Amino acid sequence: MDLENVDTEKWIDLIVEYGLKVLGAIVIWIVGAWVIKKILKATKSIMSKQNYDESLQKFLMNLLGWILKIILIIVVLGTVGVETTSFAAILAAAGLAIGMALQGSLGNFAGGVLIMIFKPFKIGDLIEAQGEIGVVKEIEIFTTKLTGLSNREIIIPNGSLSNGNIINYTTEGTRRVDLVFGVSYDADIKKTKEVIMNVLTSHPKVLKDPAPAVTVLELADSSVNFATRPWCKSEDYWDVYFDVTENVKEALDAAGIEIPYPHQVEIQKQG
Repeated sequence: MDLENVDTEKWIDLIVEYGLKVLGAIVIWIVGAWVIKKILKATKSIMSKQNYDESLQKFLMNLLGWILKIILIIVVLGTVGVETTSFAAILAAAGLAIGMALQGSLGNFAGGVLIMIFKPFKIGDLIEAQGEIGVVKEIEIFTTKLTGLSNREIIIPNGSLSNGNIINYTTEGTRRVDLVFGVSYDADIKKTKEVIMNVLTSHPKVLKDPAPAVTVLELADSSVNFATRPWCKSEDYWDVYFDVTENVKEALDAAGIEIPYPHQVEIQKQG
């Protein structure tokens, strides 16, 4: 028996067997990479048509790309004869461990995805959430950044933001300014309402529709309080708030209508 011929035949058999597997793996890799490219392109097109946020598009595209590539690698390894069952189990265990370690971050990520999909607010909106109020500066995957009223940067985790109440002051385009002015019980109610209303109707940023309103709110211990409700564009809120407060004080003073305040009475001792 010719041992050399036997060894040659074995080598030829091994080369043919594994060569075909390697060739098949190469073909699967090329075809799989082409399919992945097409899937990612179609996904990007769908998200663009649905007006998904750009940062969300990039994140989801990267995530989907990695998932598809890992699946392709497992298929290729299986084609060349590598045992993929244990490999997949290791990946699953690693994914579970990472998920447990990043539980909070994953919650923030999920919240960010929900915010970007349902869009309860957008950049530039004035919102109130989690006890903070500010203009939305940036919406990221894990956090949302606001610019506070005193120009502070406020960073809110998206998990908490998406699970809590959100007040969007910008959505409707207009806001009502809620002010209260107290005057003396000696003041004439009709005259007081007229003075305050004149301030509102003469302000250029107070809207005529909805119309401003001045009504008696309550009879307090030392004053008659008037609810003053002008409407304005959302971006004019603070201008109207501060201007009306100042102008009403000046108008009431000019009309001789007293605004009650605590008085300190100085008692002089008689010698």
